[in-house]
Amino acid sequence: MNKNAIQRFAIWARNELIAQVSQRAYQYDITADGYGEYDAAAVGGRLLSEDEKKQRQGLIRQIQSKGYPQVMEEVAYTWFNRFIALRFMEVNNYLPTHIRVFSDASGAFKPEILTDALHLELPGLDMEKVSDLIEKNQADDLYRYLLLTQCNALSGSLPKMFEKMGSYTELLLPNNILRQDGILGRMVADIPEKDWTDQVQIIGWLYQYYNTELKDDTFALLKKNVKITKERIPSATQLFTPDWIVRYMVENSLGRLWIEGHPDDDLKAGWKYYLDEAEQEADVQAQLEAIRAEYRTLRPQDIKVIDPCMGSGHILVYAFDVLVQIYKKAGFSERDAAQSILENNLYGLDIDDRAAQLAYFAVMMKARQYDRRIFTRNIQPHVYAIVESNEVRIPAKWRLGPEQGIAERLVSELKDAKEYGSIINLSLTTDDLTALQRRLMEIDEMSCEGNLMDMMESGAIIDGLFPLVEVAAVMVQKYNVVATNGRGVKGQTRKSADFTRVSGLRSL
Repeated sequence: MNKNAIQRFAIWARNELIAQVSQRAYQYDITADGYGEYDAAAVGGRLLSEDEKKQRQGLIRQIQSKGYPQVMEEVAYTWFNRFIALRFMEVNNYLPTHIRVFSDASGAFKPEILTDALHLELPGLDMEKVSDLIEKNQADDLYRYLLLTQCNALSGSLPKMFEKMGSYTELLLPNNILRQDGILGRMVADIPEKDWTDQVQIIGWLYQYYNTELKDDTFALLKKNVKITKERIPSATQLFTPDWIVRYMVENSLGRLWIEGHPDDDLKAGWKYYLDEAEQEADVQAQLEAIRAEYRTLRPQDIKVIDPCMGSGHILVYAFDVLVQIYKKAGFSERDAAQSILENNLYGLDIDDRAAQLAYFAVMMKARQYDRRIFTRNIQPHVYAIVESNEVRIPAKWRLGPEQGIAERLVSELKDAKEYGSIINLSLTTDDLTALQRRLMEIDEMSCEGNLMDMMESGAIIDGLFPLVEVAAVMVQKYNVVATNGRGVKGQTRKSADFTRVSGLRSL
């Protein structure tokens, strides 16, 4: 793997993308200095479509909430994530259309999706619009439309990586994306195609190198005793864990858990870093035998594994491989194992939205490796970015009834959660969260039959609470295996192996 090429591209790509999305924002009269009229019908003498007006307003709301620099940073890395996801999928022939988005069969930057535009079968594709753009020789506009439609088509199976059309990120898709020296042209040319076949390595290194300059800047602030904001914590603390360390941790936690209850020399022989148990004193040996007796009743689908600060998902992805081996020993097919692992076994959390998105993608691509139809099965992994409750407001004595107190505690305990991460010790139980989730679903159904204002209020509250419930459910659940790797910055905890809800005895 050419890490130097990956590093050069990732560092350049971040600056280029921030500049490009900022330029797109400028075209809609949005800059670091302001944004003109919120409900403008035209900018720069050009009338906006209804979609553009909604997207522009959505962008302004984000800037009002987070500030211009942070929003430009987030949109830039959102598109970077999507580009590298599409590149990985096309090289490995995982795209449902089996038509390349950025290159041709020779590997050159000649998008097959553009040359085959008239023969594409993509959900939502307007062939009249395609024909019109081809007739007018508007290649850039056609490619933008095809690229957005491809992202939209993947939103059903990979919703955390590709959102549906209509958001402000669509508005800020960079200009001139067909340039050979642009972001896509260089991605294809600079990084050898063979490097895209190792999903863990390429995703992890791209993520780490993309943050290089932001990390350096953050450490420069720390040296000046400037307290960094929670938005900067990931850049300062995220390190890609080398493959041998991941294998050592997973083989000696998850692997050992299974082997102690189901001895299998052939299985552990394939684990290069597995260490057999050292000789123990008689009383310790007796305790170990009691533990092994419990493990003998453990089924593959019963094992719960978490990385509470997962980064780009390296540990989860290798745990997926080991779990498949365990399932196969228990008589499962690889396809059935992959589905069960997504539903029952793997859990992950991270304070960094971008890292969580990449970990989600990596786990789904690993599932695709074992089940070629996984995208059609409507199964999503339990992999989440930690969300915080700072902006969530619940009216006093709202419609939650007995669950009102649960919701209020949830909002209180997840305040500033992106700063503290998975070390937060929630007082809620799984039963509490199940009851709250059930009540929210009931209110959502009832609101659909009410008036518009009632629907809007309920929708806003439910939209704020549901992600909190999802993350909290992972936090309070008990696990057989915790495997993680981490560091902190001047007292600001980024990662911790001291995860408080561990029922098993294998934690690394």
